[in-house]
Amino acid sequence: MPLPTTRELVRNAWKKGLVVPAYNIPYLPMLEPVVRAIRDTGSFGLIQVARLEIFKFDAGSYRAVRDEYEKYKDSRHTRLHLDYLPVIDEDGVRVDYLREIGECLDLGYESVMVDGSRLSLHDNIDATRQVVQLAHGRDVPVEGELGAVIGHEAGPMMPYEELFATGKGFTDPAEAERFVRESGVDWLSVAIGNFHGAVAPDRKDAKKIAARLNIRHLAAINAAAGVPLVLHGGSGITKEYLQEAFRNGIAKINIATNIRQPYEQAVGESPEKAVEATYRATREVIEHDLDLVGLAAKLEA
Repeated sequence: MPLPTTRELVRNAWKKGLVVPAYNIPYLPMLEPVVRAIRDTGSFGLIQVARLEIFKFDAGSYRAVRDEYEKYKDSRHTRLHLDYLPVIDEDGVRVDYLREIGECLDLGYESVMVDGSRLSLHDNIDATRQVVQLAHGRDVPVEGELGAVIGHEAGPMMPYEELFATGKGFTDPAEAERFVRESGVDWLSVAIGNFHGAVAPDRKDAKKIAARLNIRHLAAINAAAGVPLVLHGGSGITKEYLQEAFRNGIAKINIATNIRQPYEQAVGESPEKAVEATYRATREVIEHDLDLVGLAAKLEA
């Protein structure tokens, strides 16, 4: 029997109230221990790299990540995903996103994300539709984003309690329905109280605030959008909120800070200790934070 496609696995998670974790790789030596931890626990996960991890960390290049992944991949347990490819990046610079996504498709990335959330709704739909047309020609699923998942930008951030109370930047359910219908996107990243781990040099080592999620708002988005939803900034959110989110439409969750910081803290001692710190951190996410031991078999069933 052929293995399910990445699109099928994420939809299976959505239908069953499960979640596919996606692990960011800002440093190439992190890739092997993350894959090893996924395989050793019988779990499943996407191995992903974001554009900012190429330019602001040490992932190297899209090709370098692909080549490193090819050494360790196990298609029953892992697939390769392109995370955040912004139309306008965190520094306000316009990106040649179609060229870069085309490069990743040529390299064999099995799913891709375009982030047009800094655009108007009309322009976000248009940009996402272009990527969908490009990727669907290769039978590759596309993730888009609607709403403002903050954290990557430099400069002061709105106090979290104010952000949550006001719902500023939260994804609008009616706009989500229109966005999915007009763009043809496969998965939708939403803003419901989640936020990214900081990447600015003066904040990237800080412990994340324990974010909350507006589950009622999420349920409304799920009913309107009708596609698997994605939670960015998954590190640091309490398990109770996460489990409720998985039952209400979140079928993919991004994990970065919880595995990046242990690597960075240990790499000064030795590369070997950093690799093992990444392995232990990934197992902690799988076994305790998300309860995803044995996920591969559950998604295939």
